[in-house]
Amino acid sequence: MGKYDELKPEGLKRYSIKQRESKVHISDMGSPPKNWGHFQEFAESLPKILKAKDLADLTQSTKKARDEGRKIMWFIGAHVIKCGLSPILIDLIENGWVSSLSMNGAGVIHDSELTLFGQTSEDVGKSLKDGSFGMVEETNDFINDAISAGFKDNSNPGYGETIAKALLETDPPHAEASLLIACFKKGIPVTVHVAIGTDINHPHASANGAAIGELTLRDFRILANQVSKLEGGIVLNWGSAVILPEVFLKALTYARNLGYNVFNFDAANFDMIHQYRPNMNIVKRPTDGSGKGYEFTGHHEIMLPLFAAILKSMKS
Repeated sequence: MGKYDELKPEGLKRYSIKQRESKVHISDMGSPPKNWGHFQEFAESLPKILKAKDLADLTQSTKKARDEGRKIMWFIGAHVIKCGLSPILIDLIENGWVSSLSMNGAGVIHDSELTLFGQTSEDVGKSLKDGSFGMVEETNDFINDAISAGFKDNSNPGYGETIAKALLETDPPHAEASLLIACFKKGIPVTVHVAIGTDINHPHASANGAAIGELTLRDFRILANQVSKLEGGIVLNWGSAVILPEVFLKALTYARNLGYNVFNFDAANFDMIHQYRPNMNIVKRPTDGSGKGYEFTGHHEIMLPLFAAILKSMKS
């Protein structure tokens, strides 16, 4: 017995995802256009002023990084998936615009639900009232069981790879919608950075704290290795306000402390509002005195397709 009592998970009232009303369905997802070429004229028509110039500069730097084989590191909050943007990001993954992808634990939940069930995103305000928020059986047991199995895997996979492989083993009906699967198949590191207590799978009896912690720590070290090779590359943070900016900053000092030359790179933050940590930990501190930092304000469901369209329309 510890010094303080714990609230034990035994007796939680759970239910099937088939009974849950979801706000996002697979039919709501966006899709990459079949013809990107005509978009170049639009991109070139933008004024060379303020944020339009910044966007042109960033897309040019991103193309240069891709052409030179430099790192293009993507960090995404879970809303990127909930906003129906996975197919557009998967198209970028498959065409060499992503060298690594990092997300938080909520990203895994939404990616897994869309892949397995074709739906995600419950009505939190409504379900919180009766304590049913986060209490679906299938999602939570799938993730927790996969993490426990990955913890015992002698090949030492991280959190992201573990879930990607577990999804593939189920022969899911919507595999084409999964960022985790897309990265795994492409051989791109997909890392997951979890804060214990933030995700719906944590209250359930199947949650294994040692397994969650170990696999997300492995992913942090995988990410730090990618950061150690970031010189001349690009960092793109989409909608993570706290966790991923903090993780990136720690990975960067980790790499620099070990003697890696990681100073000259560009970094951009895209979000609906300006926030302290992304501004300081993505845009300003890491690029101080060497690279260039950018901030763009707008809704993901508009900004990410716009950014992708400009990239895909650029002449090779």
